[in-house]
Amino acid sequence: MLPYAIIGAGPMGLCTARRLSQYHIPWVGFEIHTDVGGLWDIDNPTSTMYDSAHLISSKHQTEFHEYPMADSVPTYPSHRHLRDYFRGYAKHFNLYSGFRFATRVLDVRRTEDHWTITVEQGGESVEHAVAGVLLANGTLHHPNRTSFQGEFAGEHLHASSYRSPSIFKDKRVLIVGCGNSGCDIAVDAVHQARQVDMSVRRGYYFLPKFIMGKPTDTFGGKVKLPKRLKQFMDGLLIRALIGKPSDYGLPNPDYRLYESHPVINSIFLHHIGHGDIQPRPDIDRIAGHTVHYADGTQADYDLILEATGYKLHYPFVRPEHLNWQGMAPALYLNVFNPQHNNLFVMGMVEAAGLGWQGRDDQAHLVALFIRQSLDKKASADAFKTEIEAQFAQRATGGMQYLELERMAYYVDKQVYLDAVHKGIRHLSRDLESTSGSFVSGVSA
Repeated sequence: MLPYAIIGAGPMGLCTARRLSQYHIPWVGFEIHTDVGGLWDIDNPTSTMYDSAHLISSKHQTEFHEYPMADSVPTYPSHRHLRDYFRGYAKHFNLYSGFRFATRVLDVRRTEDHWTITVEQGGESVEHAVAGVLLANGTLHHPNRTSFQGEFAGEHLHASSYRSPSIFKDKRVLIVGCGNSGCDIAVDAVHQARQVDMSVRRGYYFLPKFIMGKPTDTFGGKVKLPKRLKQFMDGLLIRALIGKPSDYGLPNPDYRLYESHPVINSIFLHHIGHGDIQPRPDIDRIAGHTVHYADGTQADYDLILEATGYKLHYPFVRPEHLNWQGMAPALYLNVFNPQHNNLFVMGMVEAAGLGWQGRDDQAHLVALFIRQSLDKKASADAFKTEIEAQFAQRATGGMQYLELERMAYYVDKQVYLDAVHKGIRHLSRDLESTSGSFVSGVSA
């Protein structure tokens, strides 16, 4: 029997490998780096991590339920803590032996009823025949660059290449983009740069990391409110704690809370209030070292850093194989392909509070589907029909997410997990009688 291929050994690739192993599905993993951890290993050649990066959700809301983080790990772990966490996870579930490290995937192509993967390993090109492919190479690698009118005469970078604030020393710095990374980097720059400005095109909601000494993402989970009411009540709370963005010279959002990813960083606002960071409007044009803004003002800079996010990027697979539509593939539950029942996009999902456990639930569903398909079960056939009928429907729960690259695969956490857990229950009904070992550790 041909193995299934997992591309990537980050958190999504690891939980995918763990779930395939749980259901006795043979697999082989391909990882460009020499170790596991993906994005969270700053030494990984494809990592976009920076020295000061920390998790923006709290550890207990993010961790795998089967493998909790140690008590010694802080509430908001650094990338170093998380690198060690994923290495421990891989050892705990005996996953290392299944991955081929220092291996770059070059091409994935359809060959009759299976797939052929071409990889570069040790300077040689090698082909592998596999029964199916699970893409787990991550969503935060390929920079989303901005086109400006004119040319900048100074240093021009994207956040994907940023590592240390030392690059800002004694420079006039402009950060473009006010997302979580942009705000982190702006705070870094304050301690090194001669001047720090930030160009902000649209409004953002800002949330503190702690409320009354507890992580912000642990509040409000016990009482379920209708979405509109929750957006309104949470918005009132945040306004009472922090104020409006316009109080800091930033544009106010023209959308409801949670319709775009909020910024979890109150230190950034502290520095604006102290004059360390100067908000600026959208850029109109650039000439030499001078940036001209949409409001008619201008300023000179030595370095521009774009913190403008990332695009989905699966360069080794033809877009038509992924049913790509607009800014993202159109897949059932963001993972199941209506054209190919053995090609899965793992981890192409974002939701407030989903964490790695939500992604592990996704991996669990995929592994169950593969297991039942291999065993030619009726539940797998019924699930295939559901994939074909509902692949164009995203689990938004009625939320009007902004039409941005970052939000193109955003879902409502509860609606998404309800559908995933329903699928797990459906596919579990006709497991073989010998499958008692299969369902150990099931989280749904």
